[in-house]
Amino acid sequence: MKDNKFFRNITIFLAVMGPGIITANVDNDAGGIATYSLAGAHFGYGLLWSLIPITLALIVVQEMCARMAVATGKGLADLIRENFGVKITFYLMLILFIVNLSNVMAEFAGVAAGLEIFHISKFISVPLSGVFVWFLVVKGTYKSVEKTFLLACFFYVAYVISGLLAHPQWHDVLKGSVIPTFHLDIHYIIMLVGLVGTTIAPWMQFYLQSSIVEKGISVEEYKHLRLDVVSGCVLAPVVAFFIVVACAATLFQAGVRIETAKDAALALQPLAGNYASWLFAFGLFNASLFAASVLPLSTAYCICEGMGWEEGVDKRFEEAPQFFSLYTAMIVIGAGIVLLPEFPLLKIMYFSQVGNGVLLPFILIFMLLLSNNKDIMGEFINSKIFNAIAVFTIAIVILLTMGMIIFSQNIL
Repeated sequence: MKDNKFFRNITIFLAVMGPGIITANVDNDAGGIATYSLAGAHFGYGLLWSLIPITLALIVVQEMCARMAVATGKGLADLIRENFGVKITFYLMLILFIVNLSNVMAEFAGVAAGLEIFHISKFISVPLSGVFVWFLVVKGTYKSVEKTFLLACFFYVAYVISGLLAHPQWHDVLKGSVIPTFHLDIHYIIMLVGLVGTTIAPWMQFYLQSSIVEKGISVEEYKHLRLDVVSGCVLAPVVAFFIVVACAATLFQAGVRIETAKDAALALQPLAGNYASWLFAFGLFNASLFAASVLPLSTAYCICEGMGWEEGVDKRFEEAPQFFSLYTAMIVIGAGIVLLPEFPLLKIMYFSQVGNGVLLPFILIFMLLLSNNKDIMGEFINSKIFNAIAVFTIAIVILLTMGMIIFSQNIL
């Protein structure tokens, strides 16, 4: 009897698995990898401690989204429009579109950077990748797209192996992971904002909730969905941890300072060997291609929900023209700009993550208000613990952002 219950739970989990794991892992994208690489190369193990509270906050935020999805059967943008009005929703969607577009540029820049290490020109890799991700979503179904995304998650193990091949001093790693340090320095504060912004990105909340709704996960399947969400929220920071460790153990120790994730992959070669360098580069390409599919999809979901337009991967182009047009436009613009000569890809990749950190508190405030509304959530309303962690996360991000602005003004 117990065995039957066990296998039944496994079957249900496998059926609902996807939204949580995909959403969390895709956030280790080109901009994220660049940010984690810079954190390790410039600050050593000194920022590893931040991944623990960030992981806890990520679990709370993503679980809130999953709960709202099963309780209401609606996406986050849809709920914001219904409860806060079209005007607020329009401006929020506009800002989100701009931030997400910079993120999409960063993804195609990551595709280019990852394959340039293998001597493949960006004029070949970027257009082919753009065509691939367009066909994947526009010509596919939700099930086929989700299976492809889940497969892409598997290849993040490349960063774990790279971290191990770097042969870090595990005593120093443990010390950096559990003993918090803080410096009143603009670069340190910007990096903290970037780490929060790349690990808990605004687009994630919209994509997770929309994908759960489109998949049709019910209230009865909620506990299995929660396991999917928590699993993703733990696995993604583990990958981030090993990216920081790989760069801290090699680049920081050798006094090598980098500007991009591509620099990190190249610099690893003489310090940790070809395999570590190639795995790092392959991981950058995989993560960038993965995110170049999901980010435009997330943007199309949230804008169409916010504006009340038809949306969904399972729909045909003529059924949801705005949805597929937005998806196509994001890919064309993002890939096209990356192909321009002398474009500041580094600034786009890094500051897209800082932009995420600045926008995040506003999204979290809307989520907090919605998840405490009994008329919307019913028995799925937030607990006091969830509210406390969410409020603390919002307050910390706002303080970090204010600190970044004040220090920047002093420098200028």
